[in-house]
Formats: sequence, structure tokens, C-alpha cells
Amino acid sequence: MPPLTTSAITSQEVHTQGRGLTYGALAYVLWGLFPAYWPLLVPAQPIEVLAHRIVWSFVTLAIVVMILRRWRPFLELSGKGWLIVTAAAVLITVNWGTYIYAVNSHHVVEAALGYFITPLVSVALGMIFLKERVRLPQTVAIAVVIVAVIVLTVDYGRLPIISLILACSFGVYGLLKKKVPLDAITSLTAESVVIVPFAVVYLLVLGSANTFTTEGTGHTLLILSTGIVTAIPLVLFGAGAQRIPLITMGMLQYLAPVLQFAWGVFVVHEPMPTSRWIGFALVWLALAIFTFDALKNRRKQTLAPVSN
Repeated sequence: MPPLTTSAITSQEVHTQGRGLTYGALAYVLWGLFPAYWPLLVPAQPIEVLAHRIVWSFVTLAIVVMILRRWRPFLELSGKGWLIVTAAAVLITVNWGTYIYAVNSHHVVEAALGYFITPLVSVALGMIFLKERVRLPQTVAIAVVIVAVIVLTVDYGRLPIISLILACSFGVYGLLKKKVPLDAITSLTAESVVIVPFAVVYLLVLGSANTFTTEGTGHTLLILSTGIVTAIPLVLFGAGAQRIPLITMGMLQYLAPVLQFAWGVFVVHEPMPTSRWIGFALVWLALAIFTFDALKNRRKQTLAPVSN
């Protein structure tokens, strides 16, 4: 019979991973439900919504950092670190703004496509900029996505610009985040510090056109909630990432675009002609290849003998 301590440790690990799975799933479900949230802020225009999101995210995250006493990393961040943070702040601003515009202009499905292809864009960026070795199945998956984009370009009569901006901005954003020695909450707070002055200036210039105080108490409260809505899934994501393997978080990330896609097709009834279904089917095929390869590679690493 194994020692009781071994059983206890195993039970604790199972409990910890179960909580991590719950936190991670909740984070991606909340992100997946964003298409239901942003239209609630109309008649505020996308740029105004973006500016408010930056301001109130900064306020919320600053409070969290103060409560957790994580201000020391800001003081220790080098000039090069702040330069990378600035570039990341620009990219996440572009990403947020594009997504808000997409949702409020009835392009939810196109936005979902962007987040479906983001993992493969990240692989391509790693290959190009980090000289990471790309396995054959990953190369095949990227090639299939390229074909899918061509099919969707023919379908839309144009490049799926929203999808490409979302995927590329978030992919490069993730690439930069690898270079910043800050955790998720502290890093986003630093990015907010960089970008919030521009958001404040924009809202001041907007003046009486700012809907913050002109559309009633409910609208004001919704605007204020943008900070909490941004922070909660981020905190849940961080809690989940600390408790479960990265490969598991990678599988969970598909929850968000699946929910976004479902919202666009079945709730707001965006058009999905046959050619568009074919394009998305190719994307899902690429993701299936990518996911199977990731799981297979993970299993190989787990079973590999450890040398002393």
C-alpha cells in the first residue's frame, strides 16, 4: 500500500488542477461572451468605448496592484522593458479597438475567425522571429489556414481585414510579452500606464459628445464596468495558468472564439453562405491538426526518459 502522504499529495494536485481548469474555463467563457457586452454601451462610439475601457481598466488594475503590493516590478523595469511595454500597449489598444468595432458593427463572426487563427499566427511568428523549430504538422496547419483565408477572401470579396488585424496584433502582442519580466496583471497595468494619458486626453477633447454623463445612470454604470469586465477574466486566466499545464490552457483558448462564432451565427444571425462555412471548416481542420500535434508532442515529452 502506498504511503498516505503520497495519496494526500495526489489528491491535492487533482484538487488544484480542478480549480485551475475551472478558473481557465471561466476566463475564456467570459471573453467568449464579450459580443453580448459591448453593444450595451451604444450609443457610445467604438473609439469612445475604447478610451473608457483603457481609463477604467487602469483604475481597476491599479487598485488590484496596490492591494497585492506588486508595485516593485514597475520600479525595477529597465528602459528597454518599458519600450517593449509601450509597443505592447499600442498593439493591445489596436486589438481592443478593432474587436469593439467588429462587435458593434455586426462583424462578430469575422472577429471570431481572428481568434481561431491566432494560435497559428503565433507559431508562424515564433518561426520567423524566434527561430523556433516548426514541426511538419504545424507547417501543414499554417498552409491550410492560408488556403482558408484565400477562400474567405473570395467569399467576402475582400481580405478578412478584421480577422487579420486581431490575429496579427494579438500574435505580436504575445511575442512581446515573452520579453517582459512581469506577470499578466502587472504587465497589463504597465501597458495601461503608458496608454491611459492618450485615452484621458481623447475623452477631454470629446467634451459634450462624451456619452458618459448624457445617457443616464445605467449607461454610466456600464461604462464604469469596462474596467472590471477587463480585469476579471484576466485574473481568472492568471489563476488558471498557475494551476494547470500550458497545453491545457491552450486547449481552453478555443472556448472564446467558439462562443463568439455561435453568438454571431445563432444570436445576431450574421450571414453564413456555403463558401464561408467552407472557409471556417478549413480553419477548424487546421486547428484540429495543430491540436493533435500539440497533444502528441506533449505525450512524447511526458514519456521521454529523464537523464541524470
